[in-house]
Amino acid sequence: MTTLEKIVESLKTMPESAQTDVLDYVEYLKSKEERGGNGYPWTQFCLESAMRGIAEEPTPYELEDIKEKF
Repeated sequence: MTTLEKIVESLKTMPESAQTDVLDYVEYLKSKEERGGNGYPWTQFCLESAMRGIAEEPTPYELEDIKEKF
């Protein structure tokens, strides 16, 4: 039995509300795949916004602060 056949058989025994949930999830997976699987554009925007200018910020630490001492 293929994966698709197993899914269909399982869906047949589920209540309508659960079938609707499964459909919603399948549509979500399809849309994620269409976007390239990289997540939502909003996530990328948030990360870029948070990191903007961080390389130019002065550090309060010196090289001696981060060297490991034994």
